[in-house]
Amino acid sequence: MGYDGYQALRVSCDAGVAFVTIDHPPINLFDLTLIQEIDRLGRELDGDDDVRVAVFQSANPEFFIAHADVTLIQQLPRVAPEKPTRLGGFHAMVDRFRTMPTVSIAKLEGRARGGGSELLLSFDMRFGAIGRAIVAQPEVALGILPGGSGTQRLPRLMGRSRALEAVLGCADFDAETAARYGWLNRALPPDALGPFVDDLARRIASFPAHAIARAKAAVLLAERDPVAGLCEEQHLFDQTLEVEETRRLMQRFLDLGGQTREAELDLAGLVGRLSDPSDP
Repeated sequence: MGYDGYQALRVSCDAGVAFVTIDHPPINLFDLTLIQEIDRLGRELDGDDDVRVAVFQSANPEFFIAHADVTLIQQLPRVAPEKPTRLGGFHAMVDRFRTMPTVSIAKLEGRARGGGSELLLSFDMRFGAIGRAIVAQPEVALGILPGGSGTQRLPRLMGRSRALEAVLGCADFDAETAARYGWLNRALPPDALGPFVDDLARRIASFPAHAIARAKAAVLLAERDPVAGLCEEQHLFDQTLEVEETRRLMQRFLDLGGQTREAELDLAGLVGRLSDPSDP
């Protein structure tokens, strides 16, 4: 299968491994273009019997995916709809990487926050570069919550208390802390990250496709009803959009420089200013 016609992604395949490079300047914002292309890519990978492993990386050393585009969230309905009974668009997009037979691996250098982190959390494995990789879920500071799977994935990986530290603290986690907590599989020196991930991907891809797919499916059986949890998360997220303070905080985030490179490099500092009455 040819992976052509993408604007924000570059895809090359070799020996059963698809190498996916996110290239969406200036900060790999998870905007409509990138959302649509990640969704399309997931569908294509899911139907490609020749690809057994997909490795995701970024062309930008500072950003893997900055976070979901706040201007898109601002356009969502202000009145929460009925609780969903099946996965919505974003949830379905990221959950496909969890459930499809293709193994998904992230090679993380730079920042993956908010929706970018939630995409990572839906991958099968995540490896980060020491001194470069950063993950965070800053949504609560904007009056919302991690509504793209973060509240469901993080507790499964790191336990309730550490998940609450990440979700409620809205702080950046470096690679070593994230690995210790379970957010990442391992933290590796930058010069070792690429060779390690590439070797692992090629090793897995060398094994029988039917065994890879069935082994992954068997491991997924250990998760208890994740779809119901994701639907509940969506409903709670929708309810945060009914609160006027949420709208104010999202607009203040943008007014303070959110979604620009300079502000996003120190996003933890920016979100700390959102509710500070002394900060004009």
